[in-house]
This record gives sequence, C-alpha cells and structure tokens, in this order.
Amino acid sequence: MQVLQVQLEVGPDPAEVGRARRWARSRLVGSGVPDDEPLTETLILLISELVTNAVVHTGCPAVLRMLFGSGASEAGTVRVEVVDISSSPPRHRRADGDDTNGRGLALVDGLADRWGWQREGVGKSIWCEVDRCVPTVVSPVYEPGAYAITRGA
Repeated sequence: MQVLQVQLEVGPDPAEVGRARRWARSRLVGSGVPDDEPLTETLILLISELVTNAVVHTGCPAVLRMLFGSGASEAGTVRVEVVDISSSPPRHRRADGDDTNGRGLALVDGLADRWGWQREGVGKSIWCEVDRCVPTVVSPVYEPGAYAITRGA
C-alpha cells in the first residue's frame, strides 16, 4: 500500500491550533475519510491536543504531519505526528478537579490505538495512530435465530 504524507508548519501562536484543525479536516476529507465519520472527529481532537501541547509548552513553531494509505475505501491506519524543537520528553500531568490543563496526554492515550514519541533532529516527534475499521455487519447464519458478526459489507 502506498503511504501519503502531508504536512503543515504551525506557528508558535495558540491561535494556530484552529488553523491546524481546519487544514487537517480538509486533508482527511481529500484523502477519502468522510467528514461525518467518527474517525474524523477523533483525529481532529488528537491533532488539537498534540499541536496545542507543542505550541504551548515550547513557545516555538511545530510541524504537523499526517500519514495515511492511498485509496478512499481502504481500511488502514491514520498516523499523526507533531514535531517540535524541544528535546524534553512528553510528561503525563495529573489534572485535579477544576484544573484547566494536564489532560492532553491522557486524552491521547484514551483515544489513539497507539502513541509514543521519538527524538527527531534536535527536537522530538510525538505521534499517534488510529486504525480505520471496516464497519461491522450482522449477517444471518443458516441456523434459525443465530447471527454471525463479520467484517466488511
């Protein structure tokens, strides 16, 4: 399968997070991920968290990358990477009660199928992956009252 990579440079202003979300949504739709698919909203939320963390915690520009397979109907994995110039590893923070910060990586951990980080140049790349699932279809089996769960249409 061919992998398509697109990227966007994000400025050090927190207002850039909205631009990154709009850009990502248009790239997802252009790559065959429907705007009304739950995967789209999950990816937009993950992108928002990772870009916000990069911009807020470094105060420097970052690069948002999205990688996905070619072909609109293929099941596969969508990978999001955010590269910043800080060599410090990401830190899980514990948010209490009404805290307005400290939930980002917990959210990424809960929504992504996989996530991690790696050194890249003088900085790092934080990445997450979400698997595109083929819809589950309930189809009848020959036994009366029995059904099988199968993948695909």
